[in-house]
Amino acid sequence: MTGDTGFVEMPLVIGEKRGTAGLVKLNRAKALNSLNLDMVRQMTALLAAYAEDESIVSVIVLGEGERAFCAGGDIRAMHDSGKVGGEEATAFWREEFHMDHFIAHYPKPYVALMDGIVMGGGAGISVHGSHRIVTERTRLAMPETGIGYFPDVGASWFLPRMPGFTGFWMGLTGNEIGAADALYGGLADHCLPSVTLSLVVEAMAALPHGSGAAEVTSVIERFAMPPAGGQFALHRELIDRVFSAATVEDILTALAAEDDNFARETLAVLLKRSPKSLKLTLRLLQSGKASDSLAECLEREFAAGLGMLGNADFYEGVRAAVIDKDRNPKWSPATVDAVTDADLQAFFPKGHPPVFPERRM
Repeated sequence: MTGDTGFVEMPLVIGEKRGTAGLVKLNRAKALNSLNLDMVRQMTALLAAYAEDESIVSVIVLGEGERAFCAGGDIRAMHDSGKVGGEEATAFWREEFHMDHFIAHYPKPYVALMDGIVMGGGAGISVHGSHRIVTERTRLAMPETGIGYFPDVGASWFLPRMPGFTGFWMGLTGNEIGAADALYGGLADHCLPSVTLSLVVEAMAALPHGSGAAEVTSVIERFAMPPAGGQFALHRELIDRVFSAATVEDILTALAAEDDNFARETLAVLLKRSPKSLKLTLRLLQSGKASDSLAECLEREFAAGLGMLGNADFYEGVRAAVIDKDRNPKWSPATVDAVTDADLQAFFPKGHPPVFPERRM
């Protein structure tokens, strides 16, 4: 309780056992359920407890409010931390990435209700799960190149494993997709009407002890519906042709040569993104495509995050998007061809304590 006002502060993450389901509700609706370090720690503790609880058949993760499942990490907090040494930002990334890896290897059905906005870190706590549900309201994106950052939370693992080069399009443009493209891209498993989500939760809570992934899937399929059409199926050939290019410069050149509205729109978007972020993102996606594990990609992303603490584009991007909200960032360098290999070296540091030290034993 705060003072004598009678106001009771609610937890940032609410855990509830309902029947045989363990609920994890992100409770920061005014901030679109964006994650901070306290939330990561609370959520990790809940997931660990549910994993050990024999009475829990499935875990269901959802966001408070109607606007967002989770809009990502709290970039303002990361920005502010970076200004004073980056200790909190470093701890956040390390613990968030551990949680994402835990989710990817969770021992029970992990059901993510991806209703509303799902961006950045919100994808980390959903896409890696075993049962990913989208709705007609889902807006899924990895928008980091627009704030001078890069797609993390294992995106360099899951984006290159989408069909063709659709994940490269997502990671570089930062554009959002809906339910149909999430299913097409393998980032989700089922589409349900948003009005049925509470019924799904109750049905899963009623599953008997001894149920498993097949029974959870059966519940979800009872409510599933086909989503409205997406853009990947329409533009897949063009996306693959253009985004298979080896460099950002070649991608931009290929887009400019296409007599196609989708190509023109894509080019216009890329020209607004941080040139340094575009080059870093493409390198991470290419490296991730050749990687053997999610952990390997998260290690690489963590190192890149450390480099971000000294990246002027990140602070400028957050300023323009969140602080001043003028949506007019001034990138440095201002063009892709001015970004050198030396400019990217800061994102590949050596010698930091690994996120997963057991991999190096």
